[in-house]
Amino acid sequence: MVETLTAEISDNLRMIEHMVRDFGAKEMESHIMEWDETQHFPLELMKKLGELGLMGVLVPEQYGGSGFGYQEYITAIIEIAKIDPSIGLSVAAHNSLCTGHILQHANEDQKQKYLPKLASGEWLGAWGLTEPNTGSDAGNMKTTAVKNGDEWVINGTKNFITHGISSDVSVIVARTGEPNTPGNATAFVIERGTEGLMAGKKENKLGMRASETAEMIFDDCHVPDSNRIGEVGDGFRQSLKVLDGGRISIASLSCGIAEGALNAAMKYSKERYQFGRPISNFQGIHFRIAELATKIEAAKLLTFRAGDKKNNGETATREAAMAKLFASEVCVETADHAVQVLGGYGYTKDFPVEKFYRDAKLCTIGEGTSEIQKIVIGRSILKE
Repeated sequence: MVETLTAEISDNLRMIEHMVRDFGAKEMESHIMEWDETQHFPLELMKKLGELGLMGVLVPEQYGGSGFGYQEYITAIIEIAKIDPSIGLSVAAHNSLCTGHILQHANEDQKQKYLPKLASGEWLGAWGLTEPNTGSDAGNMKTTAVKNGDEWVINGTKNFITHGISSDVSVIVARTGEPNTPGNATAFVIERGTEGLMAGKKENKLGMRASETAEMIFDDCHVPDSNRIGEVGDGFRQSLKVLDGGRISIASLSCGIAEGALNAAMKYSKERYQFGRPISNFQGIHFRIAELATKIEAAKLLTFRAGDKKNNGETATREAAMAKLFASEVCVETADHAVQVLGGYGYTKDFPVEKFYRDAKLCTIGEGTSEIQKIVIGRSILKE
């Protein structure tokens, strides 16, 4: 039985790898630099990815999703990121944050209403926790939700929100209690077009430029109590669980970027001749590639381990933080070395390593900085 299950998982992973590679060659590769330079978010591409089942990878079939587990999800994000990390980031944010929050914490009516449209790609999701002055200090958030009869009135601003402009539905966390007190935040699902919800400034970013990042502004935004997710005051606890999945997503994204950058560097090293032979023959290149490939493999193992715990319904906070911390740092290191292998050409937009280099840095910041991951890991270990 175990062997059969393992074979089925392996077949699924191979199928996803081939599907994403074929899709990328047809729909993505010729547009990568155009999207990057113009900061164009290809919303139409998200819908096509939905048709492939990649916008609801973890959503059960009963809600219109693919019904896969984290091994398949991790594989999908890695393969997309190897082609264009910006698209990988958008797919990851849609799956693990907005859709993931509803899947894990919403009631049955809410799941029936939102998950089928999110999983199909008909609707695009956003998730709002971060604010201009409260990044990791979420307990001190300024966005508030005040109960008024059978509805809540939300005021405040969220920033650095993936799909903050183009999303059809968002899950946002607002403060419903006093600042810096236990149980002071609550989650709400809000549809685009709700009065008082507005899109704000779109960020002009270093990398991940084809993935939309923007403000969400709430000005007396009236939301019915039926759109509250879970109990009042449970929003931050829910968010911490959602972030476990989000950190696995960023770890997966990091692994894909690192592999993409290393592949580009290896390809160049075989084609670039110096002193009568390809530079791939030089020991300095051998050592660099060997070290990076080993670190990438370790990052992938950490990421799949965290995903395995999620699949088994176990708490994966420490494992997700470890995977995210290590994979993101390896990602930046690999992209840096890839540029170095290409030398002057690595500094130009004619070769893909320049974009991998810019895209990589987000991975040490998004879903909690490397420093936050170290705090999470350290606290977990010292509790034992």
